[in-house]
Amino acid sequence: MTTDGATDRGTRVEGKVAVVVGAGQTPGDTIGNGRATSLLLARHGARIVAVDRDLASAEETVAMVAAEGGEAVAVQADISKEDDCIALVAAARAAWDRIDILVNNVGIGGLDGTVTSLTERGWDRIFDVNAKGMWLTCKHVVPVMREQGGGSIVNISSLAAVASTPMFAYKTSKAAVNSITESVAGGNAKYGIRANAIMPGLMDTPMAIEGNAAASGIDKDQIRAARAATVPLRQRMGTAWDVAYAVLFLASDEAGFVTGVILPVDGGQANRVG
Repeated sequence: MTTDGATDRGTRVEGKVAVVVGAGQTPGDTIGNGRATSLLLARHGARIVAVDRDLASAEETVAMVAAEGGEAVAVQADISKEDDCIALVAAARAAWDRIDILVNNVGIGGLDGTVTSLTERGWDRIFDVNAKGMWLTCKHVVPVMREQGGGSIVNISSLAAVASTPMFAYKTSKAAVNSITESVAGGNAKYGIRANAIMPGLMDTPMAIEGNAAASGIDKDQIRAARAATVPLRQRMGTAWDVAYAVLFLASDEAGFVTGVILPVDGGQANRVG
């Protein structure tokens, strides 16, 4: 049974500084991955650097963390721009002088299409955010983690990376995220830096539901029912809390011997691949 972790308090990441990129969210009925992750990490003792292109949305997340007694600061950044990635690292170090956890949660799918309908503009924009953005945050966080003697990076990929989808650029960009994760893990294990990725399946988040409803004109409840029916485990979608708990594990010392893993969080859908 999915929980929002509202009564879940602990010390699994006590004293750590977590940069959550994409900590704001699209407005909607439910909670997004970045906001849920920020709240759950804070409930387990982390101090949060909530990064988002939409500063007001990041500040909403910070206010929610603070209302529960946690510590967080908001930083505005577009991770497809290297200067912004340099600045967000500087802001994290200015606030708490270290970075122990990096959660790369930003991803887009707009402007996508099939191999024949996708435009060059769509391809470039999706890859700039989904792949280049994750490389740039890692590029500037990894030196900090090397200096500290360790850290944990968790990249949010997608089941689309290994499953069939008509979203050509999204799929290939998420496959690139998996490769980036494996490369960062392999190249930085000797520094005590772990890198893992999560592949969410069909999730009930604002970006997924409100975004699809706006694009298709189909009622949100219809979209929810159709998506849930395809999930093997209890025929229900996951939530952002399912992703957040996976992040919490991978970011914590409990996963201290886990690196280079691409973890499906998908209700069993990856089990159908092939």
